[in-house]
Amino acid sequence: MSRPDEHPGVYVRMSDLIRLKHKARGFSFLPKQPVHSLLTGRHASRLRGRGLDFEEIRGYLPGDDIRSIDWKVTARTRKPHTRVYSEERERPVLIVVDQRLSMFFGTQLNMKSVTAAETAALAAWRVLSSGDRVGAVVFNDETTWNIRPHRSAKTVMEILNRIVEQNHALRVDGRTVPNPGALDRALRKTAHLARNNTLICIISDFSGYTDDTCRHIKLMGRHNDVILGLIHDPTAKEAVNAGTLVISDGIRQASLDSSDEAKRNRVREVFNERLHLLSDELTRYGVPVLPIHTARGAAEQIREALGDR
Repeated sequence: MSRPDEHPGVYVRMSDLIRLKHKARGFSFLPKQPVHSLLTGRHASRLRGRGLDFEEIRGYLPGDDIRSIDWKVTARTRKPHTRVYSEERERPVLIVVDQRLSMFFGTQLNMKSVTAAETAALAAWRVLSSGDRVGAVVFNDETTWNIRPHRSAKTVMEILNRIVEQNHALRVDGRTVPNPGALDRALRKTAHLARNNTLICIISDFSGYTDDTCRHIKLMGRHNDVILGLIHDPTAKEAVNAGTLVISDGIRQASLDSSDEAKRNRVREVFNERLHLLSDELTRYGVPVLPIHTARGAAEQIREALGDR
């Protein structure tokens, strides 16, 4: 029997995720963004940054921000005093990675599950190189695992190992039953783990998206920054003529004659409607949505969306 890592594109390989460390450049999750980045104020709410730590109260000096004046100390001493803050040295980042059965699909370069794994690896390596703490929530149809944020390569490797483990467990002929509700379960777990001023990157095809999903994301976005990596196959935008296809949601199965242009157009309309609905709903609340498709490397797509063009 062949091993999963002998089928690149179908299953992810740990060696490939480690090598992505050298491609995790040309983009950033820090507040200062290139003008064309998806995360600039022109496109979505600005990133909050690492936050501020209180350092000291000292006498007011010319040029100090008057908004930082401590009026209680000023009144008590009868001399103006100001509160001094410094930027936090690090910021926690949580990467939420979907490895459900709905992700085990792809028509060109990769399965969605593989593209999600690569996107998560790129994010983890980039966060570590920026000096921030990185953790993860990895979930499938049955279980959710969490790895608390730490600033170490050991933590990144723990995240990648968990992703690879769940990716290699995906089987269309297995006993796993698709569970759309697993997405909301993972988001509830994420909300519990995230403290204020956490950056949350959710990487999923958002199968099973409901009003509750939107509510969870909006609630997390009140005190944190949330970025969505919407993983999709090119068929979501352009259905191809591949003859008779057998399609399934893991429970039901049907045949689709993709040579019928009318049916192909209808499939394209359904997928496009879903992509736009999700994007429009969340960007309305200041949550940036980054579409990433499976027909091209994730690194190039992320750099185009978040880097300087």
